[in-house]
Amino acid sequence: MTATPADRAADAALGAASDVDRSDPVGRAWVDRAVALVEADARRSADTHLLTHPLPPEWGVDLYLKDESTHPTGSLKHRLARSLFLYALCSGQITEGSTVVEASSGSTAVSEAYFARMLGLPFVAVMPARTSAEKIALIERHGGRCHLVADAGTVYAEARRIADETGGHYLDQFTNAERATDWRGNNNIAESVFDQLALERHPVPEWVVVGAGTGGTSATIGRYLRYRRLPTRLAVVDPECSSFFPGWRDRDPATVTGRSSRIEGIGRPRVEPSFVPTIVDRMICVPDAASLAAMRHLEMLTGRRAGGSTGTNLWGAYLLVAEMLAAGRTGSVVTLLCDGGERYANTYYDDGWVAAQGLDLGPPTATVEHFLATGEWRA
Repeated sequence: MTATPADRAADAALGAASDVDRSDPVGRAWVDRAVALVEADARRSADTHLLTHPLPPEWGVDLYLKDESTHPTGSLKHRLARSLFLYALCSGQITEGSTVVEASSGSTAVSEAYFARMLGLPFVAVMPARTSAEKIALIERHGGRCHLVADAGTVYAEARRIADETGGHYLDQFTNAERATDWRGNNNIAESVFDQLALERHPVPEWVVVGAGTGGTSATIGRYLRYRRLPTRLAVVDPECSSFFPGWRDRDPATVTGRSSRIEGIGRPRVEPSFVPTIVDRMICVPDAASLAAMRHLEMLTGRRAGGSTGTNLWGAYLLVAEMLAAGRTGSVVTLLCDGGERYANTYYDDGWVAAQGLDLGPPTATVEHFLATGEWRA
């Protein structure tokens, strides 16, 4: 049967539709340069220190603080921001001129603003209005714009709206944190900790203690422990009224709602998609007063001023050390110094602010002091 002109036209159209070339050599060249810039920054940045926390040597237990405040942007979130940018660049989601948008409680946005400026991209941080003024100033210093919302629960939708309106990309740390980081290694925080512990007297810790903000850090460490077949257990500390602890306890993360935490960087009004509850061995709910008491006591003991999330980590770590002592066990515990206290001079380190929040630091301070003097835990 002889093909008609209409048949030939249809065949030509079908052939064209089945062979679409969307390659963009110019765009790929920009992405190549962007990835190289981010990788070069990582190469210039030294690893962070693993500090020993002073405990009586006769206890036979060592406590370590991984000091993430020494990153170029001053917090643990520098690692996450680098991973999120590489993930988005290599997924074709960020291209030349893209407006980059994030929902954040502050520290992640500080680090993302740093990388956005490095790549010459506009950056918008959508944050709760209660975010510390110091963090807002840091974001703006890196060239970012802060979009503040009264209701912390609206940051997600507002960030997505701004990204859609600008034709940009919403990094969405709360969804992508657990997938953007290579948990098998590649200089993630877990690999770094175990490399640094290799020559210590207890090189494989009993516990690693971290908070949950996105859930990305606990997901990375928990998966790494299983991948390397290590007996170390993962404890996640969570501030009061956050959703992570009840969601994990009740095995029902989808229906739990909490409120935005006073401890910036951790605790969320919902269980975030990047939180992986099945790899958490234990969760500890920490009162806000206890977080601030442990944070302030760290400065008195070591001269190091850290943020509130570090205090939350320390409270959980102290509790676990006390349990090891009570059981007659020796070993080590590792936790994180998440960021520096200079970001909280007008909040956590301000007695007036603490009093206005209705927080009494006296009882938890007594608990910490008694523990460090005797090894006993009396919360």
